[in-house]
Amino acid sequence: MSFYVVVGAGPVGRETARLLGEEGHDVVLTSRSVGSNALQNVRTVQSDATNAAELARISRNADAIFMCAMAAYHRWPTDFFPIIDGTVRAAEAVGAKLVVLGNLYGYGKDAESPLHSDLSLDPTSKKGTARTIMWQRAVRADVPAVEVRSSDYLGHGAISSFSLVALPSIIEGKPTAFIGNLDATHAWSFTKDVARTLVAASRYTGEWG
Repeated sequence: MSFYVVVGAGPVGRETARLLGEEGHDVVLTSRSVGSNALQNVRTVQSDATNAAELARISRNADAIFMCAMAAYHRWPTDFFPIIDGTVRAAEAVGAKLVVLGNLYGYGKDAESPLHSDLSLDPTSKKGTARTIMWQRAVRADVPAVEVRSSDYLGHGAISSFSLVALPSIIEGKPTAFIGNLDATHAWSFTKDVARTLVAASRYTGEWG
């Protein structure tokens, strides 16, 4: 049995904690508003990831820390940096591996399609630059770091323009309207698949970073 800390209690963080707990591991799920919990082998602790000392105390003896926290969408360039810095410093303090939940913004609007695993980050927006800087901070850590990059989410608790505008009508079999090019190729990531990938990445035996 291992000990894991999941930072961020959104749909992916909570599902990651659930998967680890059901495997029999000791898990702490922590966020500023962690809410109620009925997950097997999972303890919830309210804390702020920007407080590295507090997160390190919670994470003492952890095998890995999963950084699944999300900043408010309009505040990525300001709020994300203290979150990733606090998480990295906590991981370094306790010697835990770092598994970061990222996304595709860092590849930029001119990225090749389809994306491939050795494609370099080349952000073309403020949000993409923020996510790229976050990964650069993680990969400079004194502990092994790996990032899983997903696209827009589908799944319980996921929030996107599609899930807010179109999905409710589609589920009910009603007509729906959606702004944009309906023929454009767009990738979606099911939240449970992303969580499974994070868990698998934490056990990757190849080169991290």
